[in-house]
Amino acid sequence: MATKTLAFEIGTEELPAFDLHAATERLAGIMGGALDAAGVPHGDVETYSTPRRLIMVVRDVPEQTEATEESFRGPSAKIAFDADGNPTKAAAGFARGKGVGVDALERRDEGGTGYVYAVVRTASRDVAGLLPGLLADVVRAVPWPKTQRWGSRSEQFSRPVRWLLALFGDQVVPVEFAGLVAGDLTWGHRFLAPGPHKVADADALVDVLRGAFVVPSEAEREASIREQAARAEEATGLVAELHAKTLQEVVNLAEFPTVMVGSFDELFLAVPKEITVDAMLVHQRYFPLFNQDGTLANKFLITSNGDPAFRENIVDGNERVVAARLYDAKFFYDEDLKKPLEAYVEGLSEVVFQEALGTTLEKTKRVVKVARHLAAQAALDAADAADAERAAYLCKADLVTGAVVEFTSVQGVMGSYYAAASGETPQVAQAIADHYRPRFSGDGLPASAVGKVVAMADKLDTICGLFAIGQGPTGSSDPFALRRAAIGIVSILFELPGVSLLSAIDVALERYAEAGIAFDQAAVRAAVVDFFVTRTKVMLRDEGRSPDAIDAVLAVGVEEPMELVRRVRALEAARTDARDTFDDLATAYARANNLADPALGTQVDKALLGEAERDLARAVEVADAACRAALAADDYAGALAALAALRGPIDRFFEDVLVMDEDAALRENRLRLLNSFVAAFAQVADFGAMAKAK
Repeated sequence: MATKTLAFEIGTEELPAFDLHAATERLAGIMGGALDAAGVPHGDVETYSTPRRLIMVVRDVPEQTEATEESFRGPSAKIAFDADGNPTKAAAGFARGKGVGVDALERRDEGGTGYVYAVVRTASRDVAGLLPGLLADVVRAVPWPKTQRWGSRSEQFSRPVRWLLALFGDQVVPVEFAGLVAGDLTWGHRFLAPGPHKVADADALVDVLRGAFVVPSEAEREASIREQAARAEEATGLVAELHAKTLQEVVNLAEFPTVMVGSFDELFLAVPKEITVDAMLVHQRYFPLFNQDGTLANKFLITSNGDPAFRENIVDGNERVVAARLYDAKFFYDEDLKKPLEAYVEGLSEVVFQEALGTTLEKTKRVVKVARHLAAQAALDAADAADAERAAYLCKADLVTGAVVEFTSVQGVMGSYYAAASGETPQVAQAIADHYRPRFSGDGLPASAVGKVVAMADKLDTICGLFAIGQGPTGSSDPFALRRAAIGIVSILFELPGVSLLSAIDVALERYAEAGIAFDQAAVRAAVVDFFVTRTKVMLRDEGRSPDAIDAVLAVGVEEPMELVRRVRALEAARTDARDTFDDLATAYARANNLADPALGTQVDKALLGEAERDLARAVEVADAACRAALAADDYAGALAALAALRGPIDRFFEDVLVMDEDAALRENRLRLLNSFVAAFAQVADFGAMAKAK
């Protein structure tokens, strides 16, 4: 059967960059799904997009669908027909559901049992006749976070739709949407080749667009920008920072991107580079250029969608824009430096942290107290502990400075500059810059122990406060990014040996209780602890730890994240690297646990013990003490080795002793001995689960 190419273009006003990227990723599935649902065979679906258009090109679409015949088995003949051979309601309902008449049902015998069948035949259809409605539905199916109506139209799209092109081979498909009817005309680059441009057939669409100064795909535009940026680096001797998020946005802001080099007055290099970079990247979508030593240069890259013939005018206009932003930045920076950072702290009383939890000044005071507790637990020396408290007190102060109010993404960073200028210690300044870390997956931790203490205190105060007022994450909703904060805290705990998360949670909740926040402290504590345990489980699974090892440790009541991590890793290591040790653990535990009776307790009457029983009792005492000592020293491998040594004594016990003796006193005493044996294991994990998975 002859096939054709189908091309469909939705032309629009400029679409939001990130929304366009997300929509483009869905286009192939939407078009393919629509064709499949209509029974239209097809080849690959190619998708293209620019700020002004979405394009789908489908190869190998036949001119007609195939005729089909499908058989559906229904109820048995006994149910479908009564004694007189008349169709029952069951037969009528089945026939109606399949779109056939009752008279068309067929009886078929299967292994001596009769069933009714509905045979549904679909005639071959002209694909060209199916496409107008199908493609109109595709337009409506494109997902957008926000949509709008325009003019007097009731249809909605992300931005107003200005033209439609639909070609099936060289045949126009008259798709209708928003008062438009598709044709064979497209429009090129808004300035370089606006058009209209006639497209001869579906296979020619992409080439026509390329000829009209439209680079039709994200990948091609990104490659072009990177190539041009590399040439600019070579010409200037500088290094460009192509920030990933900004690059993704710029790629979808230009149909024909041209990279140009702009510059600004060296005067602005006196401003902290972070605020200058923020002004360029976030506010203007420029890429900063750096010297080979990593210092900021007074040049930047512009990605223009204009006519390269007017390069000089474009660069001059952009330089004027960035100069205005940098004058603002320098003004705010200079004004902020007129007061020490500490002078801004009281201004936090005007900044609401959370409506039910008070101001950011109140949060600051709580964070100071939590940081003090964490510094003590982390055994920081007096100077570091003082720096931790000082950094905790100052870490939010820059929120009310002019620079951060204007350039919000540099909060923390500007505080560190102001702290250094105010005479604070380098460690305090660095901790202020670091206290938001880790901000995202893969982000680094604070550089110093002081920074880690402040970061943990800040995040923990937020988590405990929001749980206290019932604003913890639910399902996929986490508007305050508490899951990310919890993972950050667990990551920091790896670097702060000696710190107990549970005691820190208690301190944080006590600070809220002292502030008069009404909540059930025990219930909130349990919820926060469970929240951290769940996050730690996710982290362990992400690093490849098996669920049974995690559950085995959790079953014995472990709640400290670091203890959970270390025990799980030790169990996994024993199972993988010390198989004999793990086999001894699993077998010894299983033999004892099968008969143990927890209701009898662990108090053994030594006067009733025989030789093998006494040997086991002594071995349990030694192993129990060694296990406790190892656990106290966080030596989980040592604890496992101590328990594994019980394999021999328990084997001899079962060889020489009849546990279920007819004498009740002997029987119960032996069961208590087994209970004490199992209790020694319970210090580490529930080996029952591990034994089953051996």
